[in-house]
Amino acid sequence: MKSQTLDLTCKLIKKASITPDDAGCQSLLAARLRLSRFRIEQMRFGSVDNLWARYGDEGPVLVMLGHTDVVPPGPLDAWSSPPFEPNIRGDWLYGRGAADMKGGVAAMVTACERFIKKCPRPAGSLALLLTSDEEGPAIHGIREVIRVLQERNESIDWCLVGEPSSRDRLGDVMRIGRRGSLSGHITVQGIQGHIAYPHLARNPVHDLARLIGELSARTWDEGHPPFPPTSFQVSNIKGGTGAENLIPGQADAHFNFRYSPAHSRDSLVEAVESTCLDLGIESKIEWRLSGEPFISQPGALTRALREAASSILGIDPKGDTGGGTSDGRFIAPTGAEVVEFGPINASIHQIDERVGIEDLDRLSEVYESVIERLLWPR
Repeated sequence: MKSQTLDLTCKLIKKASITPDDAGCQSLLAARLRLSRFRIEQMRFGSVDNLWARYGDEGPVLVMLGHTDVVPPGPLDAWSSPPFEPNIRGDWLYGRGAADMKGGVAAMVTACERFIKKCPRPAGSLALLLTSDEEGPAIHGIREVIRVLQERNESIDWCLVGEPSSRDRLGDVMRIGRRGSLSGHITVQGIQGHIAYPHLARNPVHDLARLIGELSARTWDEGHPPFPPTSFQVSNIKGGTGAENLIPGQADAHFNFRYSPAHSRDSLVEAVESTCLDLGIESKIEWRLSGEPFISQPGALTRALREAASSILGIDPKGDTGGGTSDGRFIAPTGAEVVEFGPINASIHQIDERVGIEDLDRLSEVYESVIERLLWPR
């Protein structure tokens, strides 16, 4: 029998939904969910599309959370096949978003369809929440939808996020929390001058290099179990005018902290700004907090997921807080239990991104089993 999950994943990959452009993914999914009598609400904030689809009126509420946007494919000639043309080679489906996370979204949708067909009157409500702003700034996505839901007193009890959490085989890792993410844009001020007369100028590139050297060499903490150690990374540096004989007047860098609960936004800000002062560096820093660290205490969702993974995959997922951030950071503060569980993440954001074809069906089965364990009438 043809795999519904594979077919839906292929249809989603064909849509070049580079963040924040949804490219019609959510309309496709909304049309399917309407056939299962989900109530569809499309919320657009700025240039971002969001979809809230709910089946049922009563609590408890289980939300399946995902995103339809993807990162840019990079150089097209580096791909073995066009990134937005799904390609099956051997046991793998290739295409941008195959693992992150159109495969997970497709598995959620097909799991919901099968469950509602078997159980039209669940013991609670089942919902899907999708955004096209997860891979971008994440300002007009889930953050905004949660604000709307809270204003009308719609609560979430459990949230299962379909992010690619698995490391070596499907189901070996589930995310039970995430580190915080704090980004900074620093502008270091210097004094422009002729490169042959450095005593009449001040080179901001040298100052920036000293600062980066100091911050990157520092051990920020030893970790905060179950969180890994805090890390500092520079993503972009800009300095100079292009002229070979000119000391520039300023230099810029973008950097990011992925931090454990051993730190807070304020402690990291203070550490960086005080280091600038200690080094005598004149600078201006713009800060952006993407999310604080969070962790969910194990409850009914965690138990249901462990039982489903054990039964279907023959594995007990390891709880983990590594990786990047996810939209779960906007759900956790509401008090919901948040767990992430999805495909193998080895190829995400890479050239020739791929997902295991068999894993798509098995992931959908796990999701369906979790829904049954939480919402089947007793």
